Amino acid sequence: MKKGQILEGIVEKVDFPNKGTVSTEEGRVIVKNTIPGQKVRFMINKKRKNKAEGRLLEVLEKSVLEVRGPQCSIFPACGGCSYQTMDYEEQLRMKAAQVKHLLDEVTDDYVFEGIRRSPKEFAYRNKMEFSFGDACKDGELELGLHKKGSTYDVLTAGDCRLVHHDMTVILACVLQYFRKRSVTYYHKISHEGYLRHLLLRRAETTGEILVNLVTTSQQQYDLLPLVTELRGLEASGQLEGHIVGILHIINDSLADVVQSDETQILYGQDYFYETILGLRFKITPFSFFQTNSLGAEVLYRTAREYIGDTKDMTVFDLYSGTGTIAQILASVAKEVIGVEIVAEAVEAAKENATLNGLTNCHFLAGDVLKVLDDIAEKPDFIVLDPPRDGIHPRALPKIIDYGVDKMVYISCKPTSLVRDLEVLLQSGYKMERACCVDMFPQTGHVETVCLLSRKDK
Repeated sequence: MKKGQILEGIVEKVDFPNKGTVSTEEGRVIVKNTIPGQKVRFMINKKRKNKAEGRLLEVLEKSVLEVRGPQCSIFPACGGCSYQTMDYEEQLRMKAAQVKHLLDEVTDDYVFEGIRRSPKEFAYRNKMEFSFGDACKDGELELGLHKKGSTYDVLTAGDCRLVHHDMTVILACVLQYFRKRSVTYYHKISHEGYLRHLLLRRAETTGEILVNLVTTSQQQYDLLPLVTELRGLEASGQLEGHIVGILHIINDSLADVVQSDETQILYGQDYFYETILGLRFKITPFSFFQTNSLGAEVLYRTAREYIGDTKDMTVFDLYSGTGTIAQILASVAKEVIGVEIVAEAVEAAKENATLNGLTNCHFLAGDVLKVLDDIAEKPDFIVLDPPRDGIHPRALPKIIDYGVDKMVYISCKPTSLVRDLEVLLQSGYKMERACCVDMFPQTGHVETVCLLSRKDK
Protein backbone atom coordinates (compact mmCIF):
# COMPACT_ATOMS: atom_id res chain seq x y z
CA MET A 1 0.00 0.00 0.00
CA LYS A 2 1.57 3.30 -1.15
CA LYS A 3 0.69 6.97 -0.90
CA GLY A 4 -1.24 8.03 -4.02
CA GLN A 5 -2.48 4.50 -4.68
CA ILE A 6 -6.17 4.21 -5.61
CA LEU A 7 -8.08 1.35 -4.01
CA GLU A 8 -11.63 0.08 -3.59
CA GLY A 9 -13.33 -1.61 -0.66
CA ILE A 10 -16.35 -2.03 1.60
CA VAL A 11 -16.88 0.19 4.66
CA GLU A 12 -17.09 -2.22 7.60
CA LYS A 13 -17.89 0.29 10.34
CA VAL A 14 -17.67 3.99 11.17
CA ASP A 15 -16.01 5.14 14.39
CA PHE A 16 -16.17 8.59 15.93
CA PRO A 17 -15.48 11.09 14.46
CA ASN A 18 -16.82 9.94 11.08
CA LYS A 19 -13.91 7.56 10.44
CA GLY A 20 -14.86 4.65 8.22
CA THR A 21 -12.84 1.44 8.30
CA VAL A 22 -12.57 0.08 4.75
CA SER A 23 -11.52 -3.48 4.08
CA THR A 24 -9.33 -4.00 0.99
CA GLU A 25 -7.20 -6.84 -0.35
CA GLU A 26 -4.14 -4.95 0.91
CA GLY A 27 -5.46 -4.26 4.41
CA ARG A 28 -7.73 -1.91 6.29
CA VAL A 29 -7.80 1.84 5.61
CA ILE A 30 -9.49 4.74 7.43
CA VAL A 31 -11.67 6.78 5.04
CA LYS A 32 -13.74 9.69 6.35
CA ASN A 33 -17.22 10.74 5.17
CA THR A 34 -18.44 7.20 4.57
CA ILE A 35 -21.41 5.10 5.70
CA PRO A 36 -21.26 1.45 6.83
CA GLY A 37 -21.87 -0.90 3.91
CA GLN A 38 -20.83 1.45 1.11
CA LYS A 39 -18.41 0.26 -1.57
CA VAL A 40 -16.00 3.16 -2.11
CA ARG A 41 -13.03 4.18 -4.24
CA PHE A 42 -10.37 6.22 -2.47
CA MET A 43 -6.79 7.43 -2.70
CA ILE A 44 -4.20 6.70 0.00
CA ASN A 45 -3.11 10.12 1.29
CA LYS A 46 -1.44 9.15 4.59
CA LYS A 47 0.65 6.09 5.29
CA ARG A 48 2.18 5.32 8.64
CA LYS A 49 3.37 2.12 10.22
CA ASN A 50 0.39 -0.25 10.52
CA LYS A 51 -1.99 2.60 9.66
CA ALA A 52 -3.25 4.07 6.40
CA GLU A 53 -5.76 6.82 5.62
CA GLY A 54 -7.51 7.46 2.34
CA ARG A 55 -9.41 10.34 0.74
CA LEU A 56 -12.84 9.40 -0.59
CA LEU A 57 -13.07 9.74 -4.37
CA GLU A 58 -16.36 8.05 -5.19
CA VAL A 59 -19.15 5.93 -3.73
CA LEU A 60 -19.40 2.96 -6.09
CA GLU A 61 -22.33 1.24 -4.37
CA LYS A 62 -24.75 2.61 -1.80
CA SER A 63 -25.17 1.08 1.62
CA VAL A 64 -28.40 -0.70 2.55
CA LEU A 65 -28.62 1.93 5.32
CA GLU A 66 -29.12 4.65 2.69
CA VAL A 67 -32.88 4.52 2.44
CA ARG A 68 -33.52 7.98 1.00
CA GLY A 69 -32.01 10.35 -1.53
CA PRO A 70 -30.12 13.57 -0.79
CA GLN A 71 -32.23 16.07 1.13
CA CYS A 72 -30.62 19.15 -0.45
CA SER A 73 -29.06 20.04 -3.79
CA ILE A 74 -25.40 20.17 -2.68
CA PHE A 75 -25.11 16.86 -0.80
CA PRO A 76 -22.71 15.03 -0.68
CA ALA A 77 -20.25 17.65 -1.96
CA CYS A 78 -21.03 20.02 0.93
CA GLY A 79 -19.10 19.54 4.15
CA GLY A 80 -22.05 20.30 6.41
CA CYS A 81 -23.76 16.88 6.48
CA SER A 82 -22.55 13.28 6.43
CA TYR A 83 -25.58 11.07 6.97
CA GLN A 84 -28.66 12.68 5.43
CA THR A 85 -29.29 9.66 3.18
CA MET A 86 -29.57 7.44 6.29
CA ASP A 87 -32.78 6.95 8.24
CA TYR A 88 -32.61 9.01 11.43
CA GLU A 89 -33.08 5.97 13.68
CA GLU A 90 -30.03 4.36 12.04
CA GLN A 91 -28.02 7.54 12.63
CA LEU A 92 -28.95 7.39 16.32
CA ARG A 93 -28.01 3.73 16.62
CA MET A 94 -24.65 4.34 14.96
CA LYS A 95 -23.76 7.31 17.16
CA ALA A 96 -24.75 5.49 20.34
CA ALA A 97 -22.62 2.49 19.34
CA GLN A 98 -19.65 4.76 18.57
CA VAL A 99 -19.76 6.42 21.98
CA LYS A 100 -20.36 3.17 23.88
CA HIS A 101 -17.37 1.61 22.12
CA LEU A 102 -15.15 4.50 23.29
CA LEU A 103 -16.46 4.38 26.86
CA ASP A 104 -16.13 0.59 27.05
CA GLU A 105 -12.43 0.93 26.31
CA VAL A 106 -12.08 2.87 29.58
CA THR A 107 -14.48 0.94 31.84
CA ASP A 108 -17.21 -1.67 31.69
CA ASP A 109 -18.53 -0.87 35.18
CA TYR A 110 -21.31 1.57 34.26
CA VAL A 111 -24.84 1.69 32.85
CA PHE A 112 -25.09 2.94 29.28
CA GLU A 113 -28.52 4.46 28.69
CA GLY A 114 -28.44 4.82 24.92
CA ILE A 115 -29.12 8.01 22.99
CA ARG A 116 -31.81 10.69 23.25
CA ARG A 117 -32.99 12.08 19.95
CA SER A 118 -33.19 15.67 18.80
CA PRO A 119 -36.82 16.91 18.76
CA LYS A 120 -36.18 18.10 15.19
CA GLU A 121 -34.32 16.05 12.60
CA PHE A 122 -34.06 19.00 10.19
CA ALA A 123 -34.20 22.80 10.47
CA TYR A 124 -32.79 22.63 14.00
CA ARG A 125 -29.82 25.00 13.81
CA ASN A 126 -30.33 28.45 15.35
CA LYS A 127 -26.98 29.76 14.11
CA MET A 128 -25.12 29.48 10.79
CA GLU A 129 -21.93 31.05 9.53
CA PHE A 130 -22.15 31.16 5.74
CA SER A 131 -19.04 32.02 3.71
CA PHE A 132 -18.73 34.15 0.58
CA GLY A 133 -16.55 32.72 -2.18
CA ASP A 134 -16.79 30.82 -5.45
CA ALA A 135 -17.23 27.18 -6.39
CA CYS A 136 -14.39 27.28 -8.93
CA LYS A 137 -11.66 29.74 -9.84
CA ASP A 138 -13.13 32.98 -11.22
CA GLY A 139 -16.67 31.61 -10.86
CA GLU A 140 -19.65 33.71 -9.84
CA LEU A 141 -20.17 34.77 -6.26
CA GLU A 142 -21.44 32.02 -3.97
CA LEU A 143 -22.71 32.16 -0.39
CA GLY A 144 -22.91 29.02 1.67
CA LEU A 145 -20.69 26.22 2.94
CA HIS A 146 -17.31 24.84 1.97
CA LYS A 147 -16.95 21.75 -0.16
CA LYS A 148 -15.83 18.68 1.76
CA GLY A 149 -12.08 18.79 2.20
CA SER A 150 -11.73 22.23 0.59
CA THR A 151 -10.40 25.39 2.19
CA TYR A 152 -11.45 27.64 -0.67
CA ASP A 153 -14.39 26.32 -2.73
CA VAL A 154 -17.83 27.45 -1.54
CA LEU A 155 -21.21 26.01 -2.51
CA THR A 156 -24.34 28.14 -2.21
CA ALA A 157 -26.57 26.69 0.50
CA GLY A 158 -29.79 27.66 -1.23
CA ASP A 159 -31.83 24.82 0.23
CA CYS A 160 -29.87 23.76 3.34
CA ARG A 161 -32.04 21.43 5.44
CA LEU A 162 -30.22 22.07 8.73
CA VAL A 163 -31.61 25.61 9.03
CA HIS A 164 -35.04 27.21 9.19
CA HIS A 165 -36.45 28.35 5.85
CA ASP A 166 -36.16 31.96 7.04
CA MET A 167 -32.37 31.68 6.90
CA THR A 168 -32.52 30.35 3.35
CA VAL A 169 -34.69 33.28 2.26
CA ILE A 170 -32.31 35.80 3.84
CA LEU A 171 -29.27 34.09 2.29
CA ALA A 172 -30.82 34.28 -1.19
CA CYS A 173 -31.67 37.95 -0.73
CA VAL A 174 -28.13 38.88 0.39
CA LEU A 175 -26.46 36.82 -2.35
CA GLN A 176 -28.56 38.32 -5.15
CA TYR A 177 -28.00 41.83 -3.79
CA PHE A 178 -24.22 41.51 -4.04
CA ARG A 179 -24.23 39.51 -7.29
CA LYS A 180 -26.15 42.32 -9.00
CA ARG A 181 -23.53 44.80 -7.86
CA SER A 182 -20.53 42.55 -8.71
CA VAL A 183 -19.09 42.98 -5.23
CA THR A 184 -15.87 41.04 -4.54
CA TYR A 185 -15.35 38.47 -1.82
CA TYR A 186 -12.29 38.26 0.45
CA HIS A 187 -9.59 35.99 -1.01
CA LYS A 188 -7.70 34.06 1.66
CA ILE A 189 -4.43 33.97 -0.28
CA SER A 190 -4.19 37.55 -1.56
CA HIS A 191 -6.08 38.97 1.45
CA GLU A 192 -8.02 41.24 -0.89
CA GLY A 193 -11.76 41.68 -1.29
CA TYR A 194 -14.79 42.82 0.67
CA LEU A 195 -17.37 40.12 1.53
CA ARG A 196 -16.42 37.53 4.16
CA HIS A 197 -19.37 35.91 5.98
CA LEU A 198 -23.07 36.07 6.63
CA LEU A 199 -23.76 35.14 10.25
CA LEU A 200 -27.43 34.37 10.88
CA ARG A 201 -29.02 33.64 14.26
CA ARG A 202 -32.69 32.75 14.70
CA ALA A 203 -34.42 31.93 17.97
CA GLU A 204 -36.52 28.77 17.93
CA THR A 205 -39.05 29.97 20.51
CA THR A 206 -39.39 33.68 19.71
CA GLY A 207 -38.66 33.67 15.97
CA GLU A 208 -36.36 36.68 16.42
CA ILE A 209 -33.62 36.93 13.78
CA LEU A 210 -30.26 38.69 13.87
CA VAL A 211 -28.59 39.30 10.48
CA ASN A 212 -24.83 39.95 10.60
CA LEU A 213 -22.93 40.86 7.42
CA VAL A 214 -19.18 40.43 7.90
CA THR A 215 -16.84 42.31 5.54
CA THR A 216 -13.38 43.83 5.42
CA SER A 217 -12.82 47.58 5.51
CA GLN A 218 -11.09 47.53 2.11
CA GLN A 219 -14.10 48.94 0.26
CA GLN A 220 -17.06 51.14 1.12
CA TYR A 221 -20.67 50.45 0.13
CA ASP A 222 -23.99 51.99 1.05
CA LEU A 223 -25.74 49.06 2.75
CA LEU A 224 -29.03 50.83 3.43
CA PRO A 225 -30.63 49.47 0.22
CA LEU A 226 -29.77 45.96 1.49
CA VAL A 227 -31.44 46.77 4.80
CA THR A 228 -34.55 47.87 2.89
CA GLU A 229 -34.60 44.61 0.90
CA LEU A 230 -34.16 42.48 4.02
CA ARG A 231 -36.94 44.27 5.88
CA GLY A 232 -39.11 43.86 2.81
CA LEU A 233 -38.91 40.06 3.19
CA GLU A 234 -40.90 40.27 6.39
CA ALA A 235 -43.29 42.90 5.04
CA SER A 236 -44.09 40.68 2.04
CA GLY A 237 -44.74 37.64 4.23
CA GLN A 238 -41.68 35.65 3.10
CA LEU A 239 -40.45 35.16 6.68
CA GLU A 240 -42.15 33.28 9.49
CA GLY A 241 -40.02 35.04 12.09
CA HIS A 242 -39.01 38.69 12.29
CA ILE A 243 -35.71 40.49 11.92
CA VAL A 244 -34.86 42.40 15.10
CA GLY A 245 -31.39 43.55 14.05
CA ILE A 246 -29.16 43.97 10.99
CA LEU A 247 -25.48 44.49 11.76
CA HIS A 248 -22.41 45.29 9.69
CA ILE A 249 -19.37 43.63 11.26
CA ILE A 250 -15.95 44.73 10.01
CA ASN A 251 -13.25 42.08 10.25
CA ASP A 252 -9.75 42.67 8.86
CA SER A 253 -8.17 39.64 10.54
CA LEU A 254 -6.03 37.47 8.27
CA ALA A 255 -7.50 34.38 9.94
CA ASP A 256 -10.63 32.81 8.47
CA VAL A 257 -12.73 33.38 11.59
CA VAL A 258 -15.86 35.41 12.25
CA GLN A 259 -14.85 38.18 14.63
CA SER A 260 -15.40 41.91 14.99
CA ASP A 261 -12.95 44.80 14.75
CA GLU A 262 -15.95 47.12 14.62
CA THR A 263 -19.72 46.54 14.63
CA GLN A 264 -22.25 48.95 13.17
CA ILE A 265 -25.98 48.58 13.80
CA LEU A 266 -27.72 49.22 10.47
CA TYR A 267 -31.19 48.48 11.84
CA GLY A 268 -32.75 47.54 15.16
CA GLN A 269 -30.64 46.04 17.93
CA ASP A 270 -27.56 43.84 18.39
CA TYR A 271 -29.25 41.05 20.36
CA PHE A 272 -32.27 38.73 20.40
CA TYR A 273 -34.02 36.55 22.96
CA GLU A 274 -34.37 32.77 23.21
CA THR A 275 -36.17 30.70 25.85
CA ILE A 276 -34.82 27.42 27.25
CA LEU A 277 -36.74 25.44 29.90
CA GLY A 278 -38.71 28.52 30.90
CA LEU A 279 -35.63 30.76 31.27
CA ARG A 280 -35.06 33.73 29.00
CA PHE A 281 -31.65 34.39 27.43
CA LYS A 282 -30.35 37.48 25.70
CA ILE A 283 -28.02 36.48 22.86
CA THR A 284 -25.59 38.73 20.97
CA PRO A 285 -23.82 37.98 17.65
CA PHE A 286 -20.88 36.20 19.31
CA SER A 287 -22.56 34.76 22.41
CA PHE A 288 -21.95 31.06 22.87
CA PHE A 289 -25.30 29.27 22.85
CA GLN A 290 -26.19 25.71 21.92
CA THR A 291 -26.98 25.68 18.20
CA ASN A 292 -29.98 23.37 18.62
CA SER A 293 -32.39 25.11 21.02
CA LEU A 294 -34.88 22.24 21.35
CA GLY A 295 -32.02 19.75 21.56
CA ALA A 296 -30.49 21.90 24.30
CA GLU A 297 -33.64 21.43 26.35
CA VAL A 298 -33.17 17.65 26.05
CA LEU A 299 -29.50 17.98 26.99
CA TYR A 300 -30.15 20.19 30.01
CA ARG A 301 -33.06 18.05 31.23
CA THR A 302 -30.71 15.07 31.01
CA ALA A 303 -27.98 16.93 32.90
CA ARG A 304 -30.47 18.00 35.58
CA GLU A 305 -31.68 14.40 35.90
CA TYR A 306 -28.10 13.15 36.29
CA ILE A 307 -27.22 15.89 38.78
CA GLY A 308 -30.18 15.06 41.00
CA ASP A 309 -30.90 16.82 44.29
CA THR A 310 -28.69 19.87 44.90
CA LYS A 311 -30.69 21.38 47.77
CA ASP A 312 -28.40 23.33 50.14
CA MET A 313 -25.43 22.60 47.87
CA THR A 314 -22.78 24.86 46.37
CA VAL A 315 -22.37 23.87 42.72
CA PHE A 316 -19.41 24.73 40.51
CA ASP A 317 -20.32 25.03 36.81
CA LEU A 318 -16.91 24.91 35.15
CA TYR A 319 -16.67 26.07 31.52
CA SER A 320 -20.05 27.71 32.04
CA GLY A 321 -20.39 29.63 28.75
CA THR A 322 -23.33 32.02 29.00
CA GLY A 323 -24.43 30.29 32.20
CA THR A 324 -27.34 28.23 30.90
CA ILE A 325 -26.71 25.18 33.11
CA ALA A 326 -25.89 27.36 36.12
CA GLN A 327 -29.20 29.17 35.83
CA ILE A 328 -31.17 25.95 35.36
CA LEU A 329 -29.62 24.64 38.60
CA ALA A 330 -29.90 27.90 40.54
CA SER A 331 -33.52 27.36 41.54
CA VAL A 332 -32.66 24.06 43.25
CA ALA A 333 -29.23 24.87 44.74
CA LYS A 334 -27.90 27.07 47.52
CA GLU A 335 -25.36 28.73 45.23
CA VAL A 336 -23.97 28.20 41.75
CA ILE A 337 -20.56 29.55 40.71
CA GLY A 338 -19.76 29.55 36.99
CA VAL A 339 -16.27 29.88 35.56
CA GLU A 340 -15.72 30.75 31.89
CA ILE A 341 -12.65 32.01 30.03
CA VAL A 342 -14.59 34.12 27.47
CA ALA A 343 -15.24 37.48 29.18
CA GLU A 344 -18.14 38.37 26.87
CA ALA A 345 -19.89 35.11 27.77
CA VAL A 346 -19.48 35.88 31.47
CA GLU A 347 -21.06 39.32 31.05
CA ALA A 348 -23.92 37.73 29.12
CA ALA A 349 -24.34 35.14 31.89
CA LYS A 350 -24.56 37.87 34.54
CA GLU A 351 -27.09 39.81 32.46
CA ASN A 352 -29.21 36.73 31.83
CA ALA A 353 -29.19 35.78 35.52
CA THR A 354 -30.50 39.25 36.34
CA LEU A 355 -33.06 38.92 33.54
CA ASN A 356 -34.31 35.69 35.12
CA GLY A 357 -34.34 37.10 38.66
CA LEU A 358 -31.64 34.73 39.94
CA THR A 359 -29.56 36.06 42.82
CA ASN A 360 -27.61 32.93 43.80
CA CYS A 361 -25.67 32.65 40.50
CA HIS A 362 -22.18 34.12 40.35
CA PHE A 363 -19.92 34.09 37.30
CA LEU A 364 -16.15 34.53 37.16
CA ALA A 365 -14.12 35.30 34.04
CA GLY A 366 -10.87 33.43 33.52
CA ASP A 367 -9.18 30.12 32.80
CA VAL A 368 -10.49 27.32 35.05
CA LEU A 369 -6.86 26.33 35.65
CA LYS A 370 -6.13 29.70 37.31
CA VAL A 371 -9.51 30.81 38.68
CA LEU A 372 -9.94 27.75 40.93
CA ASP A 373 -6.96 28.95 42.98
CA ASP A 374 -8.79 32.19 43.80
CA ILE A 375 -12.21 30.82 44.81
CA ALA A 376 -12.66 30.62 48.58
CA GLU A 377 -15.81 28.48 48.42
CA LYS A 378 -15.62 24.71 48.18
CA PRO A 379 -18.10 22.88 45.94
CA ASP A 380 -20.45 20.11 46.97
CA PHE A 381 -21.05 19.20 43.33
CA ILE A 382 -19.21 19.97 40.08
CA VAL A 383 -20.60 20.23 36.54
CA LEU A 384 -18.01 20.01 33.75
CA ASP A 385 -18.91 21.18 30.24
CA PRO A 386 -15.52 21.87 28.60
CA PRO A 387 -14.78 22.85 25.00
CA ARG A 388 -14.04 20.22 22.35
CA ASP A 389 -10.48 19.60 23.50
CA GLY A 390 -11.63 18.67 26.99
CA ILE A 391 -10.20 19.75 30.35
CA HIS A 392 -6.70 21.20 30.61
CA PRO A 393 -4.44 18.38 31.97
CA ARG A 394 -3.23 20.65 34.78
CA ALA A 395 -6.77 21.69 35.74
CA LEU A 396 -7.98 18.11 36.24
CA PRO A 397 -5.96 17.47 39.45
CA LYS A 398 -7.36 20.67 40.97
CA ILE A 399 -10.90 19.53 40.17
CA ILE A 400 -10.21 16.07 41.60
CA ASP A 401 -8.67 17.54 44.78
CA TYR A 402 -12.03 19.04 45.78
CA GLY A 403 -13.08 15.47 46.50
CA VAL A 404 -16.77 16.03 45.68
CA ASP A 405 -18.94 12.93 46.00
CA LYS A 406 -20.42 13.34 42.52
CA MET A 407 -19.86 15.28 39.32
CA VAL A 408 -21.47 15.41 35.88
CA TYR A 409 -19.34 15.68 32.75
CA ILE A 410 -21.00 16.96 29.55
CA SER A 411 -18.91 16.45 26.43
CA CYS A 412 -19.30 17.47 22.80
CA LYS A 413 -16.31 15.31 21.78
CA PRO A 414 -16.30 11.78 23.23
CA THR A 415 -12.64 11.16 22.36
CA SER A 416 -11.68 14.06 24.65
CA LEU A 417 -14.10 12.75 27.26
CA VAL A 418 -12.50 9.30 27.43
CA ARG A 419 -9.04 10.84 27.78
CA ASP A 420 -10.22 12.80 30.83
CA LEU A 421 -12.18 9.82 32.16
CA GLU A 422 -9.01 7.75 32.35
CA VAL A 423 -7.54 10.30 34.77
CA LEU A 424 -10.75 10.62 36.79
CA LEU A 425 -11.15 6.85 37.13
CA GLN A 426 -7.53 6.44 38.18
CA SER A 427 -8.10 9.13 40.83
CA GLY A 428 -10.84 7.40 42.76
CA TYR A 429 -13.98 8.03 40.69
CA LYS A 430 -16.23 5.59 38.87
CA MET A 431 -18.67 6.26 36.05
CA GLU A 432 -22.17 5.33 37.22
CA ARG A 433 -24.19 6.05 34.10
CA ALA A 434 -23.85 7.68 30.69
CA CYS A 435 -26.00 8.54 27.70
CA CYS A 436 -25.81 10.47 24.44
CA VAL A 437 -27.93 13.38 23.27
CA ASP A 438 -28.10 13.93 19.52
CA MET A 439 -27.80 17.70 19.12
CA PHE A 440 -26.58 17.48 15.52
CA PRO A 441 -28.67 15.21 13.25
CA GLN A 442 -27.21 14.43 9.80
CA THR A 443 -23.67 15.06 11.11
CA GLY A 444 -21.05 13.01 12.94
CA HIS A 445 -21.25 15.06 16.14
CA VAL A 446 -22.95 14.01 19.37
CA GLU A 447 -23.12 15.11 23.03
CA THR A 448 -22.41 12.73 25.91
CA VAL A 449 -23.47 13.08 29.55
CA CYS A 450 -21.74 11.08 32.32
CA LEU A 451 -22.41 10.82 36.06
CA LEU A 452 -19.29 10.17 38.13
CA SER A 453 -19.09 9.31 41.83
CA ARG A 454 -16.30 8.61 44.29
CA LYS A 455 -15.61 4.91 44.76
CA ASP A 456 -15.21 5.27 48.51
CA LYS A 457 -18.72 6.72 48.99
